[in-house]
Amino acid sequence: MIDTIVNALVGLLGEDWRAGLEYITNGKHMAWYASFKFTLIAAVAGAFFAVIFGLLGAAAKQSKFAPLRWIGSFYVNIVRGVPDVLFFIFFPLAFEQTVEYFFSRARCTAEEIANNAGSWPPCDAAQWYLSGNDYLILACVSLGLVYGAFAANVIHGAMISVPKGQLEAAQAYGFTEKQVFWRFKVRQMWVYALPGLSNVWMLLLKATSLLSLLQIADIVLWADRLGAPNYLARAGLVHPDWRWKYYLALFIFYIIMAMISERVFRALQNRASRGMVTVN
Repeated sequence: MIDTIVNALVGLLGEDWRAGLEYITNGKHMAWYASFKFTLIAAVAGAFFAVIFGLLGAAAKQSKFAPLRWIGSFYVNIVRGVPDVLFFIFFPLAFEQTVEYFFSRARCTAEEIANNAGSWPPCDAAQWYLSGNDYLILACVSLGLVYGAFAANVIHGAMISVPKGQLEAAQAYGFTEKQVFWRFKVRQMWVYALPGLSNVWMLLLKATSLLSLLQIADIVLWADRLGAPNYLARAGLVHPDWRWKYYLALFIFYIIMAMISERVFRALQNRASRGMVTVN
């Protein structure tokens, strides 16, 4: 399939292009192209979790039950103050070692724990081997937790912006407080929340460049590998340091993603505003 495409392009562009086309379609480059799916999956799934955690955090902050308000305020204020990179590394590692702790309690004998007191996990049966997909799931949840705090702050402000008269009218028609909250307040707050959520999305999208910290062979890791000086014993120096070229490609990729995102959020804003009168 790839050879057919290369030959077709060579027929259009000329034989001088063959070496370059064969180089950018070799096995390593195809793995680089395939790794873009990890970035897209992490961005979309992370955004999904961020909205869920954002709604829960905002609802907790507005709860009449004091402990829930404290939890919501703690989540929004504390998580936003933690550096993204630190939380991105901490949560998966903490989750992994917590699971291994319970595995060790269930699978390791007292003798094994005593003999391996200085190592972790204390026995082979407690070792939890994570695959790339497992790390990707943890990365998506981590992104959701971090940016869910930002989303919760945006959603909380948007809920406050919903005109109280409309909520009072819904109560006058006999809707319960829970129905007023979910059917009216949450429904109408999107028009006020989307501009702020678009900024949260942009931050989350940029944070997907950190996936390589979790042993995920993402676009940044492959760009570093492909662009590094390449030496072969038989051929000598294949190419010098080309990393800036690959990073430039990633730079363009994220710019394109940002432009597409702007259009999507503009369409969502128009749809959310349909039939609504906003108060400035």
